[in-house]
Amino acid sequence: MPFFCYIVECADGTYYTGWTTDPARREKQHNAGTGARYTRMHRPVRMVYVEEQPDRVTAMKREVAIKRLRRTGKGKLVKLQRGET
Repeated sequence: MPFFCYIVECADGTYYTGWTTDPARREKQHNAGTGARYTRMHRPVRMVYVEEQPDRVTAMKREVAIKRLRRTGKGKLVKLQRGET
């Protein structure tokens, strides 16, 4: 089963990072208000970055690494995903 680390952009322009086994389902959960407490208060959200990981432990470690990045670092990841420079 694949695992994914992801970043969603909230309505106020902030980023939230997490991990999941199904990014589309997780985005729906965040938008329905059943996701993280942070995203409940900053809806709607849209998935802007998804990175596949080989296992749950690796996904969780990558989540922590991304959360440690400043906003500019997360923005760079999002731009790379979109193919922007």
